[in-house]
Amino acid sequence: MFDGVCNFCSRSVRLALRLDRHRRLRFAPIQSPYGRLLAVHGGIDPDKPDTFLFIDRGRALTGSDAVIALTRRLPAPWRWFAALRFVPKRWRDAGYDWVAQNRYRLMGRRDTCMIPSPEIRARFVLEPPAS
Repeated sequence: MFDGVCNFCSRSVRLALRLDRHRRLRFAPIQSPYGRLLAVHGGIDPDKPDTFLFIDRGRALTGSDAVIALTRRLPAPWRWFAALRFVPKRWRDAGYDWVAQNRYRLMGRRDTCMIPSPEIRARFVLEPPAS
């Protein structure tokens, strides 16, 4: 789950999709019905998202833990960022929080959510799975 109006977040998702050779990663913008559901379930305010949520083998991860779990699924050299898990969590999260709080100032934001291109649309989950 990511902030679909955030340019930094949208570009990061596009990069992850391009690098994901096995096409395993799926994303949901927080502005979608499923993204809102994931956010609430993960304890995130869907109207004021302050973190990225990554579901890893059934565990909901946020902040630097989410980024590390995501990078572990990418090819080298990107997966090497997973070595950040050896940095104290307090320091990692402080860096993550700074970027998250300044993401709009750093790269701007859109008025509407990112629209996935037809070739990557299948890798986005916009509605909750049918029960």
